[in-house]
Amino acid sequence: MFADTPSITLRDPLAELLGAGDMEFRYTFNDAVKLAGHACPTVAGAFLLVKRALELLYPDTLPVRGEVTITVPGRMEEGVTGPITQIFTLVSGAAASNGFKGLAGQYNRMHLMRFQDGNAGPYLFERMASGRKVALSYSPVAFPPAPRMGELMPKVLSHQASPEERQEFGQLWRHRVEAILADGGARSVMQHEG
Repeated sequence: MFADTPSITLRDPLAELLGAGDMEFRYTFNDAVKLAGHACPTVAGAFLLVKRALELLYPDTLPVRGEVTITVPGRMEEGVTGPITQIFTLVSGAAASNGFKGLAGQYNRMHLMRFQDGNAGPYLFERMASGRKVALSYSPVAFPPAPRMGELMPKVLSHQASPEERQEFGQLWRHRVEAILADGGARSVMQHEG
């Protein structure tokens, strides 16, 4: 798998209440990979986005899972929105209409993630208790794919690649993801005003 960094540690009062831990959960990129079933620049970006958002929303304390709302540009079924928001839900607890309804009006996770049709803007993360907001976007343009990947991908996807070419493709793909993660979002995650 991948290195244990970057990682995100959060408190989850619901988990403690229901006997699932001591309130602290630590998520690594490997957890995101397991959820998505693969590693790619999009999954890496989603993990880095939610990590940066939580760092900015909770600068002096551990983030609290289930206490952040997320507004997503675009519809749930558009492009890579689905995989991105699944990573957001994994880490933050914020869910769309399929989220946990809560217990006696507490610990609700449902509808903490909202989608804006036709909006190409940034992702908006809000800490509910304080109203503090942060707007972030992601672009892996600083980490272009290796030129050889363009040659190999059609062969791999059409099952025409040799075992050595398949292995090379996988290594090149992984190296790109590792470079994005190693950068920690410094060149791929952008903060926006308002």
